[in-house]
Amino acid sequence: MTVSGRLVALLAVGVVPIVWLGELYDSAYAVLLGWLGLMVVLVVVDLVLAASPRRLAVDRTVPARVRLGETVASTLYLTNTGRRTLRAVVRDAWQPSAGASTTRSPVVIPRGERRAITIALTPFRRGERRTERVTVRSFGPLGLAARQATLRAPGRIRVLPPFNARKHLPSRLARLRELDGRASVMIRGQGTEFDSLREYVRGDDVRSIDWRATARHSDVMVRTWRPERDRRVVIVIDTGRTQAARIDDEPRIDTSFESALLLAALATRAGDRVDLVAYDRRLRGRVHGASGPELLSRMVDVMAPIEPDLIEMDWTAVPGLVRQVTTQRSLVVLLTAIDAPGISRELMSIVPQLTRNHLVVVASVTDPDVVAGVLERGDRDEVYRAAAAERALLDVARVTTVLKRYGADVITAAPADLPPALADRYIALKAAGRL
Repeated sequence: MTVSGRLVALLAVGVVPIVWLGELYDSAYAVLLGWLGLMVVLVVVDLVLAASPRRLAVDRTVPARVRLGETVASTLYLTNTGRRTLRAVVRDAWQPSAGASTTRSPVVIPRGERRAITIALTPFRRGERRTERVTVRSFGPLGLAARQATLRAPGRIRVLPPFNARKHLPSRLARLRELDGRASVMIRGQGTEFDSLREYVRGDDVRSIDWRATARHSDVMVRTWRPERDRRVVIVIDTGRTQAARIDDEPRIDTSFESALLLAALATRAGDRVDLVAYDRRLRGRVHGASGPELLSRMVDVMAPIEPDLIEMDWTAVPGLVRQVTTQRSLVVLLTAIDAPGISRELMSIVPQLTRNHLVVVASVTDPDVVAGVLERGDRDEVYRAAAAERALLDVARVTTVLKRYGADVITAAPADLPPALADRYIALKAAGRL
């Protein structure tokens, strides 16, 4: 049982004058007891006349998935199976990170009828957002007290990565089409595949002229080339503690997810096969053997519940994980954080093992505040911050130099710039015939 604010107000209305009159009349105490007794009777009558909240049938519909930042509707269907009209306040207990627009909804349901309560959800964290129960307070006709019950109404929604980097996809696909021979610009690179013959146009490389085909035709014919297809791209995402750091109000791991999704969308359109591995000291997620739209769908499903563990990444297991995926020469992309040489020692030790058989790209997020802090030296505090920022950038440069010496390509960029930078590197490798 619960009481309402209306009951408190009635008690105050009755008690205040009785206490004030108590100074004038000796019977004020008896009147006060009578007033309180009347309130008790009214509360009991109200509770008796209130509909039973346990006679309420609850059903729920909610979308299975939503992208982070988008809004969806969760609908509760309430059916009154009791004999009295239900006047209630319904509390739907979603997790706070589900971003429910409201948690309490008033409703009036006559006997035998059904009502729907719709709540807008705008989640602000990835993962599984859940609700298990609904609490119903059924008030009597006087609105003084309520009968309360908690009913099971489980629901869940999977919040997927937002994939904001998809805005860079059209421009990168246009560049891929140029490489693939579907546009007028044709590029020939070492290791690319012959595609077709076409007539020479001004600006074509004269080295691409096919003189035998020209002799058979009346026009000058040139060979067109396309990047090799059906290559393997293996994306390894570090889910260790360094990926939990927030840069530009975004966890590093979320930037890694955005970069992986953009690269996967680009590579699968180019005809390459993409595999994803998320790992720290145990396998947190894996996508293997998918292509086309299924690839991105499976990737976002795997990524959604992953949060960084506050443990060190076990880089020594990564070469074995890559061998489990493929034994042919592939592009291996390591999405991690390269900071101090001490933290990155294991990463640097396994890169030579990977570069012997694969093309390796290491992608890492840099903090724009650190880069900007190097230039701010207006007072003593800023000078100290600039010195610390310079030290951090030198550490990153040292790790980068070692990784490049071992044969890996290294990409470092701000969170907004890393996904397109990684996509550009992939296109450059395709254009150069290295992939």
